[in-house]
Amino acid sequence: MGTMQIIGKSPLAPSGPALFCKGPGTVFPARDTLVTVPGIHATQRMALVDHLNALRTQAQQPHLTSAEAEAAWTESVDLFFEEDGILIRPDPDHMPLAFEADELLQTLTSKHNIKFLQATNERVGQAIKERGECWRISPLPKSIEEIKEMIRNSRTAIGGASLYYHNRLTGTRFLTCDSFQGMREMPFESMARHLEEIRVFSLCKNRLQQPEIAFFQAAAFGPDAFAGIPFPNLNRSELMAVHADLARRFAAAVPAEMRRDDVDFPAWRNAMFTALVGQQNERVSEEILQGLSPEYFLQIEWLPGCRTEKGELLFDSIFNEFEKYPNRQDLADVCDWRVKNFIFNFTREYGELDYVNVARLPRTLSRRAQLDGRRGVYLAEIKPRHFSRPIVRIIRMQKWDVGGHLDNGRDLLGAMLEAAEYSDYVLDRRLACRQLGMNLPQNITMLRLSEAYGGSNDRYRGQIIWSTYFERDYFVGIATDKVTPAKLELEAYAVNLAHLLGKAAASNMIVGRLDTHNRIMFDDGDEIIREEQGLPSEILIADPTGAFGDYQYPLADHIADYALPVTKRWRWVNNPQGFAEAYWTALAEEFQRIQKEYRYRRRAFDSLFHHRTRNVMGSFAYRWEKVLERLDRTDLSLLGRSYQSAIAAGAKT
Repeated sequence: MGTMQIIGKSPLAPSGPALFCKGPGTVFPARDTLVTVPGIHATQRMALVDHLNALRTQAQQPHLTSAEAEAAWTESVDLFFEEDGILIRPDPDHMPLAFEADELLQTLTSKHNIKFLQATNERVGQAIKERGECWRISPLPKSIEEIKEMIRNSRTAIGGASLYYHNRLTGTRFLTCDSFQGMREMPFESMARHLEEIRVFSLCKNRLQQPEIAFFQAAAFGPDAFAGIPFPNLNRSELMAVHADLARRFAAAVPAEMRRDDVDFPAWRNAMFTALVGQQNERVSEEILQGLSPEYFLQIEWLPGCRTEKGELLFDSIFNEFEKYPNRQDLADVCDWRVKNFIFNFTREYGELDYVNVARLPRTLSRRAQLDGRRGVYLAEIKPRHFSRPIVRIIRMQKWDVGGHLDNGRDLLGAMLEAAEYSDYVLDRRLACRQLGMNLPQNITMLRLSEAYGGSNDRYRGQIIWSTYFERDYFVGIATDKVTPAKLELEAYAVNLAHLLGKAAASNMIVGRLDTHNRIMFDDGDEIIREEQGLPSEILIADPTGAFGDYQYPLADHIADYALPVTKRWRWVNNPQGFAEAYWTALAEEFQRIQKEYRYRRRAFDSLFHHRTRNVMGSFAYRWEKVLERLDRTDLSLLGRSYQSAIAAGAKT
């Protein structure tokens, strides 16, 4: 690959914070050529042919034949220059060509600044996944402000003013009623030129067979309205009259709320966002993992991964770029060194890998407040060579680990000992929760990785430490606190949910799940519903964080909190009283079952953690002892009366 030739102006911004000048581009990898002349991709492909023919004329050679010109066109890749990067729109039938274009563009800018569109296409998405490069997928906005910014940044031009809103996935430019009416302020020559531009390009389709220009939200107004009008030949008064008539007809064809461009008006903003993000039934880029639960949509942040080529494990080349420029914050944000350690452990566990994609959850999906020492959470899609399908694993870094204890001023040895002790605590807690009826994932693996300490303890900054993490299978479902009101309005769904919630609440109550602010942790993000035939069939607890936080106080003290899963859904369920009764019936039955099981096999429960140190200051063995004592002495009928009082109070609010 040689030096890239540019036909047209350089896309690099001359100064300021922007990296590039906005506009379309077409790259020809086999010719090491980029075309940036104004227009659309079709006219840029024609510009290449014109350039080649000019060179052939100078060399006294015949022009390209139509077959040769068409071959040159098919060797092209469409892209868009944004102020902060480049978006490649690959052809699903020619993915190797898109990756060649990507490598060529990396001679112009950092790989970090180049993203792929069309990843919602199955073939495009799969090709990107197999390179371990899901992080290269251009993400959708994650907030209203980002949606507004996306709409503003989609404004584009063809040969003059930025009249259009550009869907980069389909290539269609949407002309709004407001933009069209605003043309009346243009100079005469400019108006004539732009009206002719609309007439011509609204009749054209791009290589994806999508219209080059479409009329936004117009039910009965389109290219036919411009047919036969000789815009360049009209005088000023004629042109103004024609434009006024077209503007009137355009407005009449558009709903009233769509006639003014306003990103602050929700109806217009949502309609435009829908038009810009692609085709009907498209999946967003964060749904590349098949079966990913809805609560993860638009939340995860993909990171550079790896792939195998000819038996060799290749980490993403962005890591090499980061090693070369370690002070670049944009590279530091995406190059998470933990990913390499995860991949090393995956190879030890699964053998040869085809590819690995890793995502980071930048914030907790639970609605509860961020916990002190909250660990990082990752999601990995791994394709072992000998597996027919990829597998998905959830990774949680240990909450209180060596780095956290160093931050609190411990010396290295003390931090390591306390971290190891906490690892035992986590695993003991998990076993205890299962013993007391909590429905947890069957298998969990504890692993370690090495990383350089970069915390607040100056004495050890840069010291290699070993950090613990826990890895488990990912399971498909939806968090209980993310169930939509529409589902709750279905009687069968609500009854099943009430029963499963009540059953899960019993074990949650017994093990005393409590956060560091002494608030009950339940029904707030860790309880995952599995559905069968559209109805809840099981609730699985993803993580028993906070279990055995409360091991001293009577269970009746928190009964009002365990009424909240009912009262907060009160306004949506059709039979609130039936929902409340089903919830309590399931809770009481499960509580009574666990209590009887303990009393019947008391010795097995009591001796489970006898080998652990018992310390009244709060060792796990002591907490286990106190929780069992509380379970044994709790009067279920007293809990029932307290629950009924809490429900009655909640119904009045």
